[in-house]
Amino acid sequence: MQTKSISRILVIAARVMVVCGLLFAVSVARANDDDKCTDGILRGDYGFAAEGVLLGTPGLPAQAQFRSVGVAHFNGRGGLTWVEHTVINGVPANADFILAAGTYSVNANCTGSAVVTTPNSPVPLRLSLVIVKDGKEFRTILDASSVGAVYSKIE
Repeated sequence: MQTKSISRILVIAARVMVVCGLLFAVSVARANDDDKCTDGILRGDYGFAAEGVLLGTPGLPAQAQFRSVGVAHFNGRGGLTWVEHTVINGVPANADFILAAGTYSVNANCTGSAVVTTPNSPVPLRLSLVIVKDGKEFRTILDASSVGAVYSKIE
């Protein structure tokens, strides 16, 4: 009789352990889904095009047209460099592409920010960003101006 009771207890305990294991696996999978973005999602080279209006920039009209193209390299650990060719109010800022560098950080919800120092700006560029298409593309907006950009992964 005691053997049957022990057997039943062992069967029930085994079932409880299986259910607990499954619940744990589901919770880990959900946590990983919630944290799908990190600095590492941006790794490699991205072509970009930015355009908009610079607002209240010293030495420029109150609203100056802005266009820029380039290639940005993200190291997957919060560092970036890029080469850019920029045109402001129809005048190239430089004859050729120039180098810029900065840092970035990505939040678990796929939003983030970057700060870039470029010879084309008297102040560091502060960008807000959102990552889409599993890191194959992201979009930025320049804080304090009306300039947006789309970055696409170079495959």
